[in-house]
Amino acid sequence: MATLPKFAPPRSFHAELKRRTALYFQTAGKAQTGNGQLFGKAALLLAGLVGLYVHLIFFTPPVGWAVLECVAMGTVAACIGFNVMHDGAHGSFSKHPWLNRFAAFTLNVMGGSSFMWDAKHNQVHHMYTNIEGVDDDLDIQPWMRMTPDQKRYRAHRFQHLYFWALYCLLYISWIFVTDYQKYFTGKIGPVPLKKMTWGDQLVFWGFKALNLVLFVALPIYEVGVAGWALGFLVSAGVTGFVLSIVFQLAHTVEHAAFPVPQAATGKLEDEWAIHQIKTTANFATDNRIISWLVGGLNFQVEHHLFPKISHVHYPGLSKVIKATCQEFGVPYNEYPKMWYAVVSHVAFLRQMGRA
Repeated sequence: MATLPKFAPPRSFHAELKRRTALYFQTAGKAQTGNGQLFGKAALLLAGLVGLYVHLIFFTPPVGWAVLECVAMGTVAACIGFNVMHDGAHGSFSKHPWLNRFAAFTLNVMGGSSFMWDAKHNQVHHMYTNIEGVDDDLDIQPWMRMTPDQKRYRAHRFQHLYFWALYCLLYISWIFVTDYQKYFTGKIGPVPLKKMTWGDQLVFWGFKALNLVLFVALPIYEVGVAGWALGFLVSAGVTGFVLSIVFQLAHTVEHAAFPVPQAATGKLEDEWAIHQIKTTANFATDNRIISWLVGGLNFQVEHHLFPKISHVHYPGLSKVIKATCQEFGVPYNEYPKMWYAVVSHVAFLRQMGRA
């Protein structure tokens, strides 16, 4: 295994962030986990997904209407990932562990693996954000060049044009390719997976089989191969694009840093908390609709600093964190509108393709 980077020792900044955050919740008298609004949103999204699925499969509407429903189903599936699965996987959806596990398991039903997600996202991405060769989220090679240290190919000159189509393939690649790559190689990039128990194995293969039944075999049986192919490509493409663009706007924009450890020692310049802030960006934090849909992931700085706090608290918490950053002179990356962040992401891809 490659030697993993080492952060600088924690200083007063991180300690002050934690102190002020604890004071915020103590003063407000709130739990750090989800609340009734989150549970209601989760129920609405899950009911929406089931309703759309049942109507498409068993009450198949005309083609034009069916395509619109597939777009809606793909969007709802991504929203479940942002709002339900994501908080559940971090243990912040509820104070009850069983409810967090249930929320995280929605990923398994939709074809992913909560085991692989925990390793890839919670353990690797959240620790080694934007570090080339470690953060697996940056590895879209050879199709795209996402950091200054990745190899550049001629086609990358056009990646700021073709990424729209490529992002649509994320979900399909995730459930049919990359989960299995991680399973059989036993690694997330250079980081070994923890040993899977028999229960983990059963969940992995059992839910992969269940997903094939629910989203491949049964639809083909009910609507035929052509109808299934059209519906699956539309819904999965929408899910993949929505997931991709939201996650990419958080880390691969012009103002995000890509720290490089010292070659001899593997040490990084900053402590972990400052590293997280420098490598992360917020967007459209004043837009309540976007915040509702993306599960607070537009408050990515707050999420990376405190992933075990539910996203429903990020709007209030962001004021505390922003003020602390200003006092300590730590840059706080933020785009006031989502389209500003999209433009910055496109500019970043263009820069990486031509550098």
